[in-house]
Amino acid sequence: MNFVDKDLLSIQEARILMESAREARETMLTFPQEKLDLITGTLAAAAKELAEELAVMSAEETGYGRFQDKYVKNTFVCNFLPERLKNMRCVGILEEDPRLKTMAVGVPVGVIAALTPAVSPVSTAVYNILIAVKSGNPIVIAPHERARKVTGRLIDRLMEAGKCCGLPEGAIGYLKTVTRAGTLELIRHPAAAMVVNTGVPELCREAAESGKPYIYGGTGNGPVFVERTADVRQAVEDIIASRTFDYGIVSAAEQYMVVDSLIAAEVKAEMLKNGAYFMNGEEEKKLIDLLCLESGKADTEIMGRPAVELAVRAGFTVPDSTTVLVSEQKYISDRNPFAKELLCPVPAYYIENDWMHACEKCMSLLVNESHGHTLVIHSRDEEVIRQFALKKPVGRILVNTPATLGSMGATTNLFPAMTLGSITTGAGITADNVSPMNFIYIRNVGYGVRDAKEFLGVTGNDSGGHGKAPETKGGSEDAKALLKQILETLSRELDDKC
Repeated sequence: MNFVDKDLLSIQEARILMESAREARETMLTFPQEKLDLITGTLAAAAKELAEELAVMSAEETGYGRFQDKYVKNTFVCNFLPERLKNMRCVGILEEDPRLKTMAVGVPVGVIAALTPAVSPVSTAVYNILIAVKSGNPIVIAPHERARKVTGRLIDRLMEAGKCCGLPEGAIGYLKTVTRAGTLELIRHPAAAMVVNTGVPELCREAAESGKPYIYGGTGNGPVFVERTADVRQAVEDIIASRTFDYGIVSAAEQYMVVDSLIAAEVKAEMLKNGAYFMNGEEEKKLIDLLCLESGKADTEIMGRPAVELAVRAGFTVPDSTTVLVSEQKYISDRNPFAKELLCPVPAYYIENDWMHACEKCMSLLVNESHGHTLVIHSRDEEVIRQFALKKPVGRILVNTPATLGSMGATTNLFPAMTLGSITTGAGITADNVSPMNFIYIRNVGYGVRDAKEFLGVTGNDSGGHGKAPETKGGSEDAKALLKQILETLSRELDDKC
């Protein structure tokens, strides 16, 4: 029997992929924006043809979530994202000011090494590929082991579509032999210019230490505050819809409900109308035993499962109409299993006396584990909303909208994205909804508009015999007057520009 070392095979495969991508980059650097746009549109159309098939396949292969909701995510990326990309300029001259004589030139950063998750394998891979190609960058993807087949099926089709419209070989690639060793080789390879990690926290440290610019779409499941002026019925409907979407597998979904005590009874009544089941102490204990391993980490086998199934597996009975299992909490603790990212329809429920106490509670919840990912507030009080926006250590704040859909730009005008940056705790280089503009750098161009001798004379710089200050009695006053004139001219130009 032949023995195959999968790690060595994966490492070798990673090296070949990265070298091919580096060669492809040289060709892609010659492509104008118009050609990149044509290729991006072709890739989106090819992915759209497979959207439903791959939704079913990903739910079956990973065991996570609902294929219907995965289909929603897949079509969202194939429809909304290309529409938003259509008029964006990422490469070449982005901005030119003939009066100030400046230019901004967009330059692709280079080969992108991207890690995609098991929870949204298709939509994340399509999105990463589209924004990479739009910005002129090759991309190599390390699929999650749990989603290896569905990711391969997708990328094989996109590679075929790209080849037909002039995309060079190696511009899109993926690891077929998926191992940790191979993935590490991708992100550490000298050809990798940037690392994008979407929802693979076990490789966060390695990616951060790769020495490459690093974007982390991190741990989520953040808080939602229902403030006393909120439309309670709409707020509860939004929260339930968001927390049950894909059975809670989306990291942006609300995990902690913080409710103003003045409306707590109304919120709870509305929750019950929407299928929420408030557990008693014994039921919570049973669920904790199901959700958590002895190490205290959430059991990945129960992620993305419906509430009724979780209750049955935990050993207690709930109505068939149950949407979420709610745990009423008072305190936040590292030892509290409900304070961990659970990625299933199980929210924790807190009551606070006013928005200021709620503000502090949300702050504690954000720094506990959610990496400053996303916070939601339901309120009609603009001052309270602004206070939350100003004070919260979070990448995005959503107002009066479901977190799952609002964060990705479906129910908001945020950029349509499946990678939501988490810089707020020092993880990665951005808190953006990651776009093609995160995959370029700006080359600034400035034409000379003032005479060097004139400027050096004003500053009194006499090093090397240049710009020696005038010797005349009135020289100092003349220099000051000239400097004032230059500064006033610059000020007017900047005012006109603004």
